[in-house]
Amino acid sequence: MNRDPRITELVRKVLRDSIGLREGEKIYLEFEGEQTLPVMEECIKETIKLGAIPFYFFNDTAHHIALTQGATEEQVMALGQMHAQIMEQMDAYLVIRGYNNPYNASVLTPEEQSLYNRCFMKPVHFDIRVKKRWCVMRWPTNVSAALAKMSTKEMEDFYFSSCLVDYDKMAKRMVPLAELMKTTDKVTIIAPDTELTFSIKGIPVTLSRGIRNLPDGEVFTAPVKDSVYGCVRFNTETHINGDVFKNITLKVEKGKVTHAEAEVGDNEKLRAVIKTDRGSCYFGEFAFGVNPYITREICENLFDEKIAGSFHMALGNSIETSHNGNKSSIHWDLIQIQTPEYGGGEIWFDDVLVRKDGLFVLPELKGLNPENLK
Repeated sequence: MNRDPRITELVRKVLRDSIGLREGEKIYLEFEGEQTLPVMEECIKETIKLGAIPFYFFNDTAHHIALTQGATEEQVMALGQMHAQIMEQMDAYLVIRGYNNPYNASVLTPEEQSLYNRCFMKPVHFDIRVKKRWCVMRWPTNVSAALAKMSTKEMEDFYFSSCLVDYDKMAKRMVPLAELMKTTDKVTIIAPDTELTFSIKGIPVTLSRGIRNLPDGEVFTAPVKDSVYGCVRFNTETHINGDVFKNITLKVEKGKVTHAEAEVGDNEKLRAVIKTDRGSCYFGEFAFGVNPYITREICENLFDEKIAGSFHMALGNSIETSHNGNKSSIHWDLIQIQTPEYGGGEIWFDDVLVRKDGLFVLPELKGLNPENLK
């Protein structure tokens, strides 16, 4: 892939359009996994062309494990403080991760992972980085292709088609949905093993259109923190801290998850994630996925949360632009696909049907259906 012209096109799009990097600015460039080296080099070159200043940092799951299994709380905290000082100086941040094996981190205990989240992720990323201009990306690898049950070439084509979409067109089609969400109070979601209600009244709405993530394609807000009631089953495979879960069912009362169970995965580890801190058992996001080139799950949240015909809710930290007051050291997106192949489903706003079986039904929203966005 290091000769693929789409790499250059993607890097230019990310640095120029998504991040808007300008002459004289400083950018923190982070890369994870050896297969990101070609794009790392391209990002440094493009940063220099723009007259900006790169701080580049190569990371790897093995480095993360070596640190987290061996370091004391004081050591992890000191490392977090150093990176926080660097991040504070930056105008922008870009990370591109290409995992060799996303499950390597499963050797870490919940306590070790919680320590890292609390002493590194929160101060560096949730407290500082999110207030900068930033973009988070994955990189296609042989492992990601295998997990998605695709050939390497199929994964590369899928990756670039889903990242290099017409985001200007998408943004225009998102506006009617965002305007409707701004005036909505009660949301009702009905699907197999799902009957959930909550309020989004007064919570800002964000158009996610190729600025903070690539691939992109979601319209999100957050539930009023204590307004979520009912039961929901997220019908995709997901991983966190190196552990895999599928078909997670959550029972919720007054916004708080009171019971969690997965058909696939270690339920004790699942419940440990939800008990990470005070905010990890509450929801920090509710969103519609609308990327027309992402129509199936690939066990990668950054893609799966954008699946056309899906919605997702994130446990933990609420995003700055659509903040509901919930704070946590985790932000875990859980996805339910509502297309007929996945059992269908309905989403209602104030007793008006908005989307059925993955397709928007209101005339002003039909422009977001896949056939109208491609």
